[in-house]
Amino acid sequence: MTDVPPRKRPDPADVRAAVLAVADWLVDESTAAPSRPVLAAAVRLTARTLEHLAPGNSVEVRVPPFVAVQCIEGPRHTRGTPPNVVETSPRTWLLMVTGLQTYDAALGAGELDASGHRADLVAELLPLVPLGPGASRRD
Repeated sequence: MTDVPPRKRPDPADVRAAVLAVADWLVDESTAAPSRPVLAAAVRLTARTLEHLAPGNSVEVRVPPFVAVQCIEGPRHTRGTPPNVVETSPRTWLLMVTGLQTYDAALGAGELDASGHRADLVAELLPLVPLGPGASRRD
């Protein structure tokens, strides 16, 4: 079996634009939810950015139904369920990506599932796209 070639790194301007397209909804949940394609783009681009910032195969980050990526150097996993998994909803993922919610707060609130001793390393990489100095954090 050959390795799959890495995906192209997302353009930072595209990532920021995708996040800004859902920002109102992230800041205020009573705002109309973004369309599925808009939400999918924000989730996929940010997850793939994480994949490029911390290349590796020791942690799998899952944001169903849109994306799963592997990241962070360490032991490579090839079969079955990975030993280090982070899984959350699209909204919670984007809240963490923007710094509006911390990894620990999401974990404590039951909005994030994390398993394996390396899963929490994802927290050290967030936020990826802060929404600005005025952005509040949901802790």
